[in-house]
Amino acid sequence: MAISLEKGQRIDLTKGNAGLTKLLVGLGWDPVSKKGGGFLGGLFGGGGSNIDCDSSVLLLENDRFTDKKNCIFFGNLKSSDGSVVHTGDNLTGEGAGDDEQVMIDLKNVPQAINKLVFVVNIYDCVSRKQDFGMIENAFIRVVDQSNNNELVRYNLKDDYKGKTSLIVGEIYRNGAEWKFSAVGNGTNDTSITEVVKRYQ
Repeated sequence: MAISLEKGQRIDLTKGNAGLTKLLVGLGWDPVSKKGGGFLGGLFGGGGSNIDCDSSVLLLENDRFTDKKNCIFFGNLKSSDGSVVHTGDNLTGEGAGDDEQVMIDLKNVPQAINKLVFVVNIYDCVSRKQDFGMIENAFIRVVDQSNNNELVRYNLKDDYKGKTSLIVGEIYRNGAEWKFSAVGNGTNDTSITEVVKRYQ
């Protein structure tokens, strides 16, 4: 049974689970329902573009982003060593379950990499006038690939109106172990390039 985390909480992934080496990280979100009344329904009820959210993983060395190849996203689906693989872009966020997934082979993550930061941002958010107030049910979950067991889930519940990027969560080294942290911070960065600057 998955452990449900609140913002700011952390959990050990590998302590007491020595065989855990391959993870699936699922990220999901839904556009705010367009039907039905209410303020949001009225505000976003008209046509408008689909909201294209993109997930990315930043591979940090000593908490710093040092090389553009360490950004794994729809334009660079695989780390150079193959330890982190993004399965591709979902353009709308429609439907249940994960919208985008990242596969991680912990034992092959280079020793120099101490942290993986999971980010979701809205593609072309400025010209489309879109923000995370138009998104609901956002989550990140970590699954043991060997048995499909969901280890941890973090549902993002804050009001992210006006925010255009979300720093969702982190998987990081703690000595010989790996931990997960539920971050859930919204930012006004309009692209992954701007998010990256926070870690340089």
